[in-house]
Amino acid sequence: MRQRVSLILALSAWLLATGSHLDVVQTVGWGRMFASYAKTMSLTEAARLTFVSDNYCDVCAFVQTSKQSRDGQAAPAPAGTSSTKVILAFQPSSLFVLGAPPLAPWLAEDHTADGASRSAPPTPPPRLA
Repeated sequence: MRQRVSLILALSAWLLATGSHLDVVQTVGWGRMFASYAKTMSLTEAARLTFVSDNYCDVCAFVQTSKQSRDGQAAPAPAGTSSTKVILAFQPSSLFVLGAPPLAPWLAEDHTADGASRSAPPTPPPRLA
């Protein structure tokens, strides 16, 4: 739940920072215009009139002025900035290798690959009754 809320908040902040909220408002304006035109005329004519720049509604004009004012503003510089450059360089770290840990007591027995230290299975094998 907490991860979902943080993801939704991050996505919302990203959409607001990029100005996508104005696109949503513009889409709502176009939808309202198309619905009002479609009541009195054909769908093709309503779609054509919706997207012609001569028929801007109040919502379309608001979105256009908001986008122009947003694009004209430069991002404010943080206070106390200087003109010096910061160069980040990554130094290689020294190689640190650990030796093998001591064997645990239960692993100290010699278990060879040929199975010489294993006991033979019981003969004959047990049967189910």
